[in-house]
Formats: sequence, structure tokens, C-alpha cells
Amino acid sequence: MADEPDIRTLVDDIYRERVARARNTPGEVKLLDGPRLFDRACRVMMAGIRDQFPDADEARVREILRERLAIGRRLEDLPCHSTNK
Repeated sequence: MADEPDIRTLVDDIYRERVARARNTPGEVKLLDGPRLFDRACRVMMAGIRDQFPDADEARVREILRERLAIGRRLEDLPCHSTNK
């Protein structure tokens, strides 16, 4: 596996570039990124719901999305997900 060190170097370089870009991103852009990412995640989840439930209308798709988001919130509240370890 002669290419393995080259891949590791590439991965490290990409990571450093991403960190540098994040550090240089203005605060107001970072502030807007949260809602944008959430909106994108919801669109992706809704596409998956439509695929899983092809007969569901838009109201039902949104209802299932809300149910799944609620499940996610409950899972985040479990002790195993606590940041105070």
C-alpha cells in the first residue's frame, strides 16, 4: 500500500484547508449557516420520506418529518449523548 501515506497527507491537507476557511469565515456568515444547513437537512429528509412513502401527500410528509425531528431531539437528550462526560 504505497499510496497510503499520500492519501493520509491529502486528507490532512484538506482538513487544514477546511479549518483555515472556517476560521476566516465572517461571523455573520457562520450565523446564517446553521439555518441553511438545517433547511438542507430537512429537504434531504423529506426526499427520503417521499421515497419511503410514495403515496404520502405534502402534509403527511411534513408530519413524518416533524415526528422524526422530535425523535432526534429525544435521542439527543439521552444521557449517552451528554457533553458532560
